[in-house]
Formats: sequence, C-alpha cells, structure tokens
Amino acid sequence: MASTPPHNFSWVVPGKLAGLAHPRMTSEYQYLLDSGIKHLVCLCERKPLYYDSCPELKLHHIKVEDFTPPSPSQIERFLSIVEEANSKGEGVAVHCMHGHGRTGTMLACYLVKSGKMSGIDAISRIRKLRKGSIETREQEKAVMQFYQRTK
Repeated sequence: MASTPPHNFSWVVPGKLAGLAHPRMTSEYQYLLDSGIKHLVCLCERKPLYYDSCPELKLHHIKVEDFTPPSPSQIERFLSIVEEANSKGEGVAVHCMHGHGRTGTMLACYLVKSGKMSGIDAISRIRKLRKGSIETREQEKAVMQFYQRTK
C-alpha cells in the first residue's frame, strides 16, 4: 500500500515520538507504520476514521476536549504509553484535530520528562518544531504545572 505523510506530521524525537493532525486516509496510517510508529495516541473525542485499516498500528484513545489541557492523569497515561513503546524500540505518534493544542501540550510534557527541560523551554522548543502548538493559556499552564510536579 502506498503511504502519504499525514498533515502536520513531524518528529519531536526521531524514531521515538512524532506529532500530527487527525489522520484521514489509510495511506497516512501506512506512512506511520513505514516510519517505525507502532502506536497512535488519539486525543480527540472520537477515534480517527479508518484507524482499523492497519491492525499493526495500536490505537490508544485519551479523550481531551478541544482547546482544553490534558489532566495530570491523562499526561501520565500518555507518557507511560510512550515510555513502554520506546522501551521495545517502537515509535509513537500523537494527534488531536490539527496537531497543535492538545498534541503540542503532550509533546511539551514529554520533553519536560525526558529532556529534563523546564516548562518554558519545552513549550518554546515545541513551538519552534511545530508552528501553532500549545494554543491556550490553560495548555501552557498544564505544561508548567507538570514541570513543577516533576521537579
């Protein structure tokens, strides 16, 4: 099957963690698999279309309402999915609708945890890598509070 990069796809840590917009075509799931991604974390209220077209890609569904930050327990769940997958050499991709707000928030929390970065540094790094990321003050605050909890 041909593969197409999903909209707004980029690696945050090559081979380990990527962000993207809501996948819309089976060829985008194939692209994820071809890139070494075995886990797709969906942050939308509804699961993505055609996600079952690539059974080798495991879907993890963490419902976060649009324009809101993930809760501390949702952040922990996301990070444990990434940690477990990476420990087996499997990549993870995370998406919300456009791959900006909720996705950017989770990616910044990952950088705080794995990169030993401050919340502010993680936010600016994600915004540099992925334009338009972390859309609301509440999402920024979630990253800052996560940083406070990890210190």
